[in-house]
Amino acid sequence: MCKGLSSLPSSCLEKAKGMRVKLTHLADKQEWLHHHKHRLHEDKYLQDLESLLSCRGGQKAFRCFLQSEFSEENLQFWLSCEEYRVTPPWQQGLKAQSMYCQFIMPGAPQEVNLDAETREAVLAEVDMPASDTFNKAQQHVYNLMAKDSFPRFLRSAQCLDALKAP
Repeated sequence: MCKGLSSLPSSCLEKAKGMRVKLTHLADKQEWLHHHKHRLHEDKYLQDLESLLSCRGGQKAFRCFLQSEFSEENLQFWLSCEEYRVTPPWQQGLKAQSMYCQFIMPGAPQEVNLDAETREAVLAEVDMPASDTFNKAQQHVYNLMAKDSFPRFLRSAQCLDALKAP
């Protein structure tokens, strides 16, 4: 029944070849777009610490890295401050005391590295907290992570693993 492609008129063969070339080109273009879309996502993900922290996957990879360096408390404190900022005023007192005891107080279980001035400023506000009580301390810890931990993270196995993940 089927005589094969050689029995088709040459104009049909040329059209078929042209369609195959176009389909191959389209598939290559889709693969290129997919690769570069992923690449653009990676670049945005790694532009700065803020971009990394705005992504759940980025937070997870960064947390893994910080755990390996025994400095996970910095990220935990930063995230707690983000939560605190949207805490209703009637809950701020209890939450502020809890955060102070967990992260700020000397000898705290997850004590973050703060200068004495910042630590004292937080202590002065903990009894009468506001939504910005931890802003200065959070910014201090963010700066430490941005200047110290984040550059090392970019060179780490955790970062490479995160980039390989779909």
